[in-house]
Amino acid sequence: MSVDAETGRAARRSKILGSLQGGDTRNLAIAVTSTVVFAAIVVLAIVSSAGWPAVRKAFFDRQLFSQSFPEVAHAFLLNVRIFCIAEAVILVFALAIAVLRGLPGPVLFPFRALAVIYTDLFRGIPTILVIYILGFGAPALQLSGVPNSPLFWGIVALVLVYSAYVAEVYRAGIESVHPSQEAAARSLGLSRPKTLRYVILPQAVRRVVPPLLNDFIGLQKDSALVALIGPVEAFRQSQIDVAATFNYTPYLCTALLFVLLTIPMARLTDWVVARDRRRQSAGAR
Repeated sequence: MSVDAETGRAARRSKILGSLQGGDTRNLAIAVTSTVVFAAIVVLAIVSSAGWPAVRKAFFDRQLFSQSFPEVAHAFLLNVRIFCIAEAVILVFALAIAVLRGLPGPVLFPFRALAVIYTDLFRGIPTILVIYILGFGAPALQLSGVPNSPLFWGIVALVLVYSAYVAEVYRAGIESVHPSQEAAARSLGLSRPKTLRYVILPQAVRRVVPPLLNDFIGLQKDSALVALIGPVEAFRQSQIDVAATFNYTPYLCTALLFVLLTIPMARLTDWVVARDRRRQSAGAR
């Protein structure tokens, strides 16, 4: 392996580990020891506080955790369902909004204006307000052929809000493709739609995968907001259990489930970012 390649690999190592190098057991031992000592100090400060016995009883009841976890885990499947449905719709709808915003020519100005208004509106309104407005307002309209389910309108609200954010991510990716790419494709006889489909969008989507994954981590967490209009998902189920027992341990069950789903997605994002960096480094050489 060349010196440049080895240098590139060293530069890409995790910043969390700092200056640790493979086989440097001394630095590794120091890092582990300092981490353990820091964690021990934090834990000791918590458990030695005056209010710790009350907090332990209210939040860390082992028996109640065992009783609540199966119910909360079953309700959490609804969060996963909400996330999967919303994500699939957002990926397509947001891309359409981003493409509309980039359409050239004065004739298509109304479409561009509509895309701008949409993204500005739904990025400006808090997600919880959109869920409340649609969850309670839309069913009251009694539209023919449109579901009145709070779950349906909760998903619609998430789609509308997150599509506005994801559309801007897509637009940034599209604008990052150098104009010479489009010019080269057009010079080869490709129409603008084909240039957009076969040349620009594939590059743009590949470049924005990491920020898209970050947005979907946020979407997974915000799926809990749908509980505010009625559906019994993990957060609502934990609220029911808390109201029945006057103990907050079920909230920890819900938090644990979200963490168990979010951390792998975060690590996947890191892996995708590292892979893109390796590709760019390889291309640069």
